[in-house]
Amino acid sequence: MTDSQPEAIPQPDSLFVKGIKSIALLKESPVGMFGGFIVLMFVILAIFAPILAPFDPNSPILPFAYPGDRAPDGRMFLLGTDHIGRDILSRIIWGGQRVLFYATAATLSAYVVGIIMGLSAGYFRGWIDEVLSFFANVILSFPIMVLYVMIIAKVGASGANIVFAVVFASSPGIMRIVRGVTLDIATRDYIAAAQTRGEGPWYIMLVEILPNARGPLIVDFCLRMGYTTITIGALGFLGLGLPPPDPDWGGMITETRAFVTGGFPHMAILPAFAVSLLVLGFNLLADGLREVSMRD
Repeated sequence: MTDSQPEAIPQPDSLFVKGIKSIALLKESPVGMFGGFIVLMFVILAIFAPILAPFDPNSPILPFAYPGDRAPDGRMFLLGTDHIGRDILSRIIWGGQRVLFYATAATLSAYVVGIIMGLSAGYFRGWIDEVLSFFANVILSFPIMVLYVMIIAKVGASGANIVFAVVFASSPGIMRIVRGVTLDIATRDYIAAAQTRGEGPWYIMLVEILPNARGPLIVDFCLRMGYTTITIGALGFLGLGLPPPDPDWGGMITETRAFVTGGFPHMAILPAFAVSLLVLGFNLLADGLREVSMRD
């Protein structure tokens, strides 16, 4: 009679795998599906911008053209042109690519920093928790837009500096979410079992705790993508956004706002609508993911 092999202990899914499972369940939420469709539409436009944009976004062609007017070569301006003669549709498409790239890079970077800080504070506690929490509270005491403006005005307007500003201002808020979830999960039996097996602190934090905190983190990520989109647009409107001449939705609004009352409202309204639509998509997607996480 042979000895039976011990039953293997199932390994928990990673945060990425659990996130994919949550997104797959999104079909149960019509609101989330609609938000996901909006975000996916902008992602497709950003990826295929060189193919889908009908004109060069920086080339002056025909100033003050209305939607439906035609270029000298016969092609139609579907959304008109701005005061310089650049095609608005092409600039919105290329501007969406820049917004999505920098919003994603900034939010992901903020999450890396915030997760490390939150896990460390919630798991180790003691003086580490006190120091990190004090730092987070100091940063969060500033109005966030004022903080963005102060940082960009100091270090200069560029895509990399916008990422730095978002990481500096947003990671403390992420840290507080992760810290709170970690304080709760760290008391569970399976964490004690992992400690008994001799697993290291970072293994426990990244493999045992972090995947089980996916619900609030995925929802907050979608919301922060919307917040960062608004931030990039607001900074562009204030002249502190992505450097010209490449299109930036906020910059498009501030460049053409003087013509809103002069018979050309589409110049500023259309990029403002693009910002609002993308933020709406992220918010609806977050609502859908919240519904799914509550059922899971």
